[in-house]
Amino acid sequence: MGADLQPGTLLAAYRHGLFPMPGGVPDEEPDETDLPMLWWSPDPRGVLPLDRLRVSRSLRTSTRRMEVRVDTAFDQVVAACADPARDSGWIDHQIVEAYTRLHLLGWAHSVEAWQDGRLVGGLYGVAIGGLFAGESMFHRVTDASKVALVGLVDLLCDEHADQRVLDVQWRTDHLGSLGVVEVPRRSYLRMLRTALDLPLPAPWR
Repeated sequence: MGADLQPGTLLAAYRHGLFPMPGGVPDEEPDETDLPMLWWSPDPRGVLPLDRLRVSRSLRTSTRRMEVRVDTAFDQVVAACADPARDSGWIDHQIVEAYTRLHLLGWAHSVEAWQDGRLVGGLYGVAIGGLFAGESMFHRVTDASKVALVGLVDLLCDEHADQRVLDVQWRTDHLGSLGVVEVPRRSYLRMLRTALDLPLPAPWR
């Protein structure tokens, strides 16, 4: 608990298997500015092996109907993920400001799904070497966030694909349907050490 969200702090955290998420006291509704910053290292950890992404026939059809872009609408993606109307929303103004700074410095990135010139879905996260730490995703039309995920996996599938780590923090039933698995924290940290020594994917070098 604690610490700040300066770029150096965040990057050091990710390199050690941690990520921030504000939290409050159970059964209370504190003001947003009072939420303590918590740092998480789940055990087990949710990861998506790049060769295990499950693309259904309907999702494959959706990928042909949408265009995937990278880093063309980062602010819009974060704003959509932070929409307070979403269930279980956790992205507050501190998080928005912190990851916007990381984006301006070249560490945080968005992968977006566009349809007919309109942003319909996307995700954002942090890229350090061979790690992509996914933070949040959103969709406005069916399958749009999944299309962005397919685009991200395509981007990461280069000659280092077998050592890259796509971290999704926790496995949910939804993410499990896409191929996300759980690994023990010890295994995740071992995978992370290897991944950090890899070069960034080509678009972000």
